[in-house]
Amino acid sequence: MTNRIDSASRVILASPQTIYQAFMNPESLVLWLPPKGMSGQIDMFEPRKGGHYCMTLTYELDHSSPGKTSENTDVSKGMFLELVPDKKIAQSVKFDSDNPAFSGEMIQTWYLEAVSEGTKVTIICENVPEGVRKEDHDIGLRSTLENLAIFTE
Repeated sequence: MTNRIDSASRVILASPQTIYQAFMNPESLVLWLPPKGMSGQIDMFEPRKGGHYCMTLTYELDHSSPGKTSENTDVSKGMFLELVPDKKIAQSVKFDSDNPAFSGEMIQTWYLEAVSEGTKVTIICENVPEGVRKEDHDIGLRSTLENLAIFTE
């Protein structure tokens, strides 16, 4: 377990309600959450406090490092810790991996703050596993926010 914290934020030209609903609908979530070069599949999704989810992200393009679960996939299992409609989504995330560098529980919190231009979306990831390269994670978080902006704007 590490104490590393990674974060990213962006102002999106959409209401907090629109963004929250994009997150709570698995058909929408799978369209915008995967970073560029990946696709997603939701295997289980219970959007309530204490509810669980399981998601598979698949690398579509050649990539320099193998996936966390298999050569080209990252499977994450999580639990919703807190859901505050239109304001906050906190979840526990664990990667399905045999590699100890990806073990442990990462806490990912999404904050939605209404601003004059729309919504400031901030993602904070705590206890990021050491196997997740900071540079890759930063690129992935920014890519996800860009996808969310395109999806909701």
